Amino acid sequence: MEDGTESAKRRQILEGARKVFLARGFDGASMGEIAKAAGVSKGTLYVYFDSKESLFAALTAEEKQGLAEVLFKLDADDPDVRSVLTQLGHTYLSRMGTPEHISSIRMVIGAAEKFPALGRAFYEAGPRQGTARLAAYFDRQVQAGRLSIADTSVAAQHFLDLCVSGLMRRQLFAVGDPPTPDEIRANVEHAVRVFFAAYGPGAPRP
Repeated sequence: MEDGTESAKRRQILEGARKVFLARGFDGASMGEIAKAAGVSKGTLYVYFDSKESLFAALTAEEKQGLAEVLFKLDADDPDVRSVLTQLGHTYLSRMGTPEHISSIRMVIGAAEKFPALGRAFYEAGPRQGTARLAAYFDRQVQAGRLSIADTSVAAQHFLDLCVSGLMRRQLFAVGDPPTPDEIRANVEHAVRVFFAAYGPGAPRP
């Protein structure tokens, strides 16, 4: 287990790596540049991470796991499911649409073809974990009779896809500015309406 000093040093390295990866991309970054940005020697850097790939994987996994923990804190006992999902949608889009997050996604996509393990690490720590947390929330709502869902994992993916519909694709291709509060509100309202039409308590279950 890391002590406080080791944990702080690891954090220092990850912060330096984040700056270099975002500025240079995975292929353009070097361990020397990362060490310099982190304010450590290359020898110290290699004590914590034996390769650029392992450092990149640790950074992306940590970022996505932290994002999932922040976004998917859902109160399963709150009977107002519409309100819970509306709040989730707003928070999700506000965080997902930031320039920094979009840059992170582009960075991972750029590296994934050459290093598929990095893409898998990013996916497992972020999208998959977030979907699993939302599916667990839906399981509780189905048990309480507030939703009618046959496959909560599919429903979780549907809701998140409805929230980002149109906006994420635009951002990935650098078309226009980050989503405005009005755009986020409109997308979330549409997402909640369509979701409840398909999965509301009166909806038929196949």
